Amino acid sequence: MVGTRLGEVPSRSGTAYPTYLSRMSKQERLFKLFLRIIGTAALFALVAVIMPYSWMNAIHRWLGLGDLPKEPIIGYLARSTSAFYAFFGGLLWCVSFHPHRYRPIIRYIGAATIIFGAILFAVDLLEGLPLYWSLTEGPVGIIFGAIVFVLSRRKSGESD
Repeated sequence: MVGTRLGEVPSRSGTAYPTYLSRMSKQERLFKLFLRIIGTAALFALVAVIMPYSWMNAIHRWLGLGDLPKEPIIGYLARSTSAFYAFFGGLLWCVSFHPHRYRPIIRYIGAATIIFGAILFAVDLLEGLPLYWSLTEGPVGIIFGAIVFVLSRRKSGESD
């Protein structure tokens, strides 16, 4: 094991990498990457927390939803929802560092996101949002939640 230090193993190319990477399967690495990509996307919602009203109104019109109402509750709901999505993105990043350790939390995130997606879908339909909105917001959440739930399951012979 020329050129390796304590806690490292040689790779096929002869370079060393940390032992925890050698124990991690390709599926685990991809799962961590998946959590981080979704987490990063959710963190972009921070922009909407500080976005000027005029920008929000322009986006609202661009989406075909007309003028954004000017009542304070609308700004509060838009900004606090965006902050919540960013919080969720940060949580995904945190659990992505040790998915095995945080498996119960990750499974909860998956199950809760499936339920949340179904609720959003129903709310979108009840509130009369455009079909393109209803078919993306809730169903995408359901798919994300299902992927997280399935990929975080315990493998056969594995214990916590």
